[in-house]
Amino acid sequence: MKSVITTVVTSADAAGRFPSTSDLESVQGSIQRATARLEAAEKLASGLDAVAKEGYDAAFKKYPYLTQAGEAGDTQVKKDKCLRDIKHYLRLINYSLVVGGTGPLDEWGIAGARETYRSLGLPTAPYVTALTYTRDRACSPRDLSPQALTEFRALLDYVINSLS
Repeated sequence: MKSVITTVVTSADAAGRFPSTSDLESVQGSIQRATARLEAAEKLASGLDAVAKEGYDAAFKKYPYLTQAGEAGDTQVKKDKCLRDIKHYLRLINYSLVVGGTGPLDEWGIAGARETYRSLGLPTAPYVTALTYTRDRACSPRDLSPQALTEFRALLDYVINSLS
């Protein structure tokens, strides 16, 4: 699993050197942001189902045609799979917040996701909409501290950009 620490150590090992000062500063910065990341992870975990449902609702509101016959959300089973996928991305974001890197997202959520959705004829725009809604709805201090919100939004942006 990739985290800031494993990435720094792996990079230094591959170059046949010890971690540099800037490598160690990167690790230190990650450790200093750990409290904010864990706050965001805890809040997300406690409200994951509600957060996913709000994003899901926003996606189907923006793309109502998806519920028409022959479209990606024309049955309850397909709608349930869409909600499942949104929850999957949010869980991976949660995991990434805990480890302090994008490894879980890269390995289990992004690698091949666009290609998979396209090969199945599923649009990625509704997922982007759901995650964008989640990013834009979250606010400080109502939901998270400013730093925790920054950490959460950065990972949402990472997924949004990968699916766009």
